[in-house]
Amino acid sequence: AALDLNAVDPKPAAWILDITWLNIISLVKISQFTDLPSKVSERPSLWKKWFDTDQPEEEEIPNGYDQSLDIFRKLLMIRAWCPDRIIPQARKYISSSLGPRYAEAVILNLDAMWKESVPRVPIVCLLSMGSDPTNNIESLAKSKGVECRSISMGQGQEVHARRLLQAFMANGGWVLLQNCHLALPFLDELLQTVTTAAESNDEFRLWITTEVHLKFPINFLQSSIKFTNEPPQGLKAGLKRTYASITKEQLDITSVSQWKPMLYAVAFLHSVVQERRKFGPLGWNIPYEFNQADFTATVQFVQNHLDDMEPKRGVSWSTVCYMIGEVQYGGRVTDDFDKILLNTCARVWFREEMFSKSFCFFKGYIIPECRSLQAYHNYIDTLPLSDTPEVFGLHPNADVSYQSKVAKEVLSTILNIQPKDSGTGVGETRESVVYRLANEMLEKLPNDYNPHEVKARVVKYGHLAPMNIFLKQEIDRMQRVISRVRITLKELKLAIEGTIIMNENLRDALDNMYDARVPSVWLRVSWDSSTLGFWFTELLERNAQFNTWIFTARPKVFWMTGFFNPQGFLTAMRQEVTRAHKGWALDSVVLFNEVQKNYKDDVNSAPAEGVYVHGLFLDGAGWDRRNSKLTEQSPKVLFVPLPVKARKQRCTCVLYIRNHAAQT
Repeated sequence: AALDLNAVDPKPAAWILDITWLNIISLVKISQFTDLPSKVSERPSLWKKWFDTDQPEEEEIPNGYDQSLDIFRKLLMIRAWCPDRIIPQARKYISSSLGPRYAEAVILNLDAMWKESVPRVPIVCLLSMGSDPTNNIESLAKSKGVECRSISMGQGQEVHARRLLQAFMANGGWVLLQNCHLALPFLDELLQTVTTAAESNDEFRLWITTEVHLKFPINFLQSSIKFTNEPPQGLKAGLKRTYASITKEQLDITSVSQWKPMLYAVAFLHSVVQERRKFGPLGWNIPYEFNQADFTATVQFVQNHLDDMEPKRGVSWSTVCYMIGEVQYGGRVTDDFDKILLNTCARVWFREEMFSKSFCFFKGYIIPECRSLQAYHNYIDTLPLSDTPEVFGLHPNADVSYQSKVAKEVLSTILNIQPKDSGTGVGETRESVVYRLANEMLEKLPNDYNPHEVKARVVKYGHLAPMNIFLKQEIDRMQRVISRVRITLKELKLAIEGTIIMNENLRDALDNMYDARVPSVWLRVSWDSSTLGFWFTELLERNAQFNTWIFTARPKVFWMTGFFNPQGFLTAMRQEVTRAHKGWALDSVVLFNEVQKNYKDDVNSAPAEGVYVHGLFLDGAGWDRRNSKLTEQSPKVLFVPLPVKARKQRCTCVLYIRNHAAQT
């Protein structure tokens, strides 16, 4: 990823992503992959067939690599070609190396944790979205016959916490202090009280819930038992955890035939609404904190409804759907489209047909006919470990986005925890690698802009013209980036040589450049990018557009996403067109977009009015170039480049008819 795309052999086929080809080139350094680029170039169609499969890690890798690679090097191959499949292949590697149980989700066992605890050691739960352990802790206390009292911490709650703590330490019981990240100054006193008290009842336990906070006392964490209760990944793990909290008494609480199927349907819905959250805006427009309390309240409502139900009339499905979609789960939903989605799920799944044998939530996901908890657990164990997004009503590409994001976070975490010291073994050290990279970047870095030359060219073009003012502002910002990069690279070389001291910014630059990431000091004055290689390539391309515009001629097609301030570009264009039409007011001019059939290389001249722009992409849809319309997404194609767009202006006016004004 640190490579320059323009400095390597061109990719053999257009369907291969730029980042994929750079990954393939990087693999050549490993002996087993020395001929990989040539093999791909010889038979690209064979590799495309493998790449397009839903689970490439389960298929045979072309050109005999399936037999010649061990499971770890297959992981490297998957990493290069299919970032979204890294986690499934990593799970196979872990299962092969350590055992299958290390690759499966772990269900939190509070009972086992309680048995390990002692009165003088606090138990800390690190909260995550949708995972409040309060109900589970209170249920465990009830099963043990111990009193449990909770206090939600915040301003002024320390007095009540001290009083409750003293009483329970003397008489026994569990104290649950919630949201302790809101009372950080109190935690040092709390730890001292618990650990240094003269006497403490054997039945006393201190439970704490807190969000992750940088200022949380480290000594408190070191002195406590820590656990987290994150929502499980996948429907199988979600249903497992939900049914782990259901008791035999609750399952058999009523003899009504509709009870068990509806209970399972609520559990399925609960897992679905939580799983959709992992897909980001594709799942929910707003990430709602659905948790165990929502499930408990819904189950209680269903139970009450069935108890009050008249056998002849049956279940009132309109009531059930309304309570689920508008009150129990819907009470958290604030977005109109999210509310429509939730109500649709309730309406489709909760109806009379759910009791028939042909009913299914999705192919392979049915309501089992079970009479005992163990039977439900056995059925849940037969569900697939990973689910297709179509189970949640999403396009298969949604999983590609999610899996790629998770893999990126995992790999980033692995990089962050790597030792930062210089290597002493055989091969290049971190410093020598970065020193060589700094030299290469300095050779390719554009020259500084001469402010007098830039000013003279702007004056020649017309220093009061809106587009020329915008160009001057963009060049000023690009010069800041070039200067910052040049200074950092030169100082970094001196620091590596030992001429100057390696300060915090230079250390950050060294670490990030070694990991092929953009240094923080550069990001503060520039743009986001996935890798250092792409960032530097974009710097050269952005500068090329500005340099051509100021010293040669105005571009026929503008690379809109190559501007620091694209909105300023659109405003300048509106001002330019407004001034060209006498009587037009800027507030009345609106943008009009028209997608052309040509790409940027096919454009021979600029439009008579307005501009051509390129560099825009479609997310969540495809584009039919011949008919100029949206189409369904192609598999594994997340972003589709749009052809050139013509941005024009129209002036709105007020039309008066019979004393009624209507704007058109």
